[in-house]
Amino acid sequence: MRRSTLLVLAALAAGLPAAGAEFLAGADFSHLPLMEQRGHTYRDQGQARDALALLKARGINCIRLRLWTSGDEEASKDVYNRGNNLAYTLPLAKRVKVAGLQLLLDFHYSDTWADPGHQTKPRAWEGLPFDQLEQRMLEYNRDTLAAFRAAGALPDYVQIGNETPMGLLWPDGKVDKPEKWAQLARLIRAAGRGIAEGAGARKPKTLLHLDRGGNWGTTQWFFDEILRRQQVEFDIIGQSYYPFWHGTFDDLRKCLTGCVERYGKPVIVAETAFPWATTTGDGKPVAPLNGIPPGPEGQVRFTRELGRILKELPDGKGLGVFWWGAEFQATPGLNFDGFETRSFWDREGNVLPVVDALGALASPKRP
Repeated sequence: MRRSTLLVLAALAAGLPAAGAEFLAGADFSHLPLMEQRGHTYRDQGQARDALALLKARGINCIRLRLWTSGDEEASKDVYNRGNNLAYTLPLAKRVKVAGLQLLLDFHYSDTWADPGHQTKPRAWEGLPFDQLEQRMLEYNRDTLAAFRAAGALPDYVQIGNETPMGLLWPDGKVDKPEKWAQLARLIRAAGRGIAEGAGARKPKTLLHLDRGGNWGTTQWFFDEILRRQQVEFDIIGQSYYPFWHGTFDDLRKCLTGCVERYGKPVIVAETAFPWATTTGDGKPVAPLNGIPPGPEGQVRFTRELGRILKELPDGKGLGVFWWGAEFQATPGLNFDGFETRSFWDREGNVLPVVDALGALASPKRP
């Protein structure tokens, strides 16, 4: 092993979760109130249930909620693309906690979706000199965590940005030039300080999240660069892995193994999905993914293979799997880009077997 790798491992080895930590069987349920407002119910064998209670009964133990910076008036005009702000998310987080589930809070640092191609700075933060933007990052994270703590909904995990291989809060934190890495590091450090100050005595675990689950090259580039900057601290590496975008299971295994071996960090698949529908909207068959045909049983096979990959990672550092768009059901006027056919619910709103398969991963952690 090269000396540089040894130094990275030595610097990062402290303070990590024990190898026997609970496996996170998670679901992103950010638009649950919107779905309920549009008249959707969540059923178990035809009987309507509270969706969060149903998930917990099937073994799901953590819910992921995104958070946008949009104002209430802006959010009310476009609930799907702007609605996940503090006023919307805080009551939902309280529901998650009352249901006995853990919470992963996903900061987007934007008034709308943030992803690899879009990291648009909040409108209220535009024009701030960098020093003031850094301070705003600290204050926003601090005040947000304090609000969750005061409401009895303190997150267990916090995501510092969403799918950020090119950074966040563009253009200030966009790593399109070598000198920008220092600015990104300062923004991440400010977020971390704010999270710690707002959370009080029980600081959540923090994670950095890329969308490169099948791409070890870009993953290594990002984490090597960010970890060269002193005092960038986080606990977990998160990756998105969708089989229709991010390569094979072998690609995923290589990338996650590399994360563990090079950086000594636990890893989660922070976003994934697989289709239960066997045909597209225009009646064309959906092709197999990674050799698995689509359908309810295909979702189960896919989930079990993901679990096997995570649980076979070195040193027990495969920490969990989160299903994205798990709450979606087809809704007139809303475009879910096909994720309503990759969710946890069939066309009648009945829970699919994938929920049991994912929940079964939570215990025990190892076979």
